[in-house]
Amino acid sequence: MASEPLHPPASDFDHQPQSQARAGPGRVAGIDFTSRPTSRKPIVVALGTFDGHSVRLDALQAHAAFDDFSAWLRAPGDWVGAFDLPFGLPRELVETLGWPTEWLSLIHHYAALSREQIRSTFAAFCDARPVGGKFAHRACDGPAGSSPSMKWVNPPVAYMLHAGVPLLLAAGVHLPGLHAGAGAADACRVAVEGYPGLLAREVLGSRSYKSDEKARQTPDRLIARKDLVDALEQGRTRLALRLRLSHAQRDALVADASGDRLDAVLCMLQAGWARAAPDFGRPAGSDPLEGWIVTADAT
Repeated sequence: MASEPLHPPASDFDHQPQSQARAGPGRVAGIDFTSRPTSRKPIVVALGTFDGHSVRLDALQAHAAFDDFSAWLRAPGDWVGAFDLPFGLPRELVETLGWPTEWLSLIHHYAALSREQIRSTFAAFCDARPVGGKFAHRACDGPAGSSPSMKWVNPPVAYMLHAGVPLLLAAGVHLPGLHAGAGAADACRVAVEGYPGLLAREVLGSRSYKSDEKARQTPDRLIARKDLVDALEQGRTRLALRLRLSHAQRDALVADASGDRLDAVLCMLQAGWARAAPDFGRPAGSDPLEGWIVTADAT
C-alpha cells in the first residue's frame, strides 16, 4: 500500500549531493512508530526542513504496512530522522541472559526470536527479581524519562525494537554510535532514537495530551494539545527551536486525539536539534550496546 499523505507535501525529500555537510540546516524527519501498523494505527512520518533556528513541517505521511515504510527508508535522500522506538536493550539484561554484547550481533540474535519467545524470556527475567526492580533499564532511560526497552506491554517497546531496528539495518541507514551501515548512502540517511514524551513533559508536566481510547479523548487533553503546540511554535523548550506550521497543519495536530501526528512532529524537532549538534548529539560515554536518546542530555 502506498503511503497516505496526512497533509499535502510542501517539498519532497530528493537526494542531495553527498559532499553536503551533515550538520546544520537541511531535511529532517520524525517517526511515530508502531509494532503493528494498520490503516487505523499507521506509522506516522513528519517531514520537515531545519533552517538553523526553526523547523518547518512540510508534510505528514501515514504508512499502514512495514513494506511501505521500508520503501520510504530505502529511498535515496539526505535527512536526519528521530525515531520513537528503542535502538538497544539494557546491558544488565543482555549480560544476565548471556546474549551477545556487541550491538549488531545482539540485534541479529534478537530479531531471530519470536515475540512469544521475547515475552516469555523477559517475563522470566522479571519474575526472578524483587518487587520495585523487576525491569532492567538503560543508562539513557533516566535522563529521558522513557520506559525500559524490555517492556512488552503498556507500551510494548520491546516489540517496537524487534520490528523497527531490523528495518533500519536493512535500509542501510547510519545509526551514530551503534552502526555505520555498509553503503555510500549511509552518510546521507541518519537515524537517531527520539522520545517525544521528553519534550511534551517539559511543557505539560504530568498533563496528558493523548489517548487511543475514545472514552479518554477528553476536552482536557484537547486543551493540553493546544498548549503544547503553542509552546512548540514559540520555541519554549530546551531545544530553543521554533516549530513552523500552516493554520491547517496546526488544526490537524490539535484535532488528532491519538497524538500520533503530534508525537511525530515532536520527534522531528528533536531531529532538527540533532542535525545541528556535533555527532548528532550523541553524549560522550554513551553505551555502544544500549544506545542513547537524542536531546535527553540537552540543556
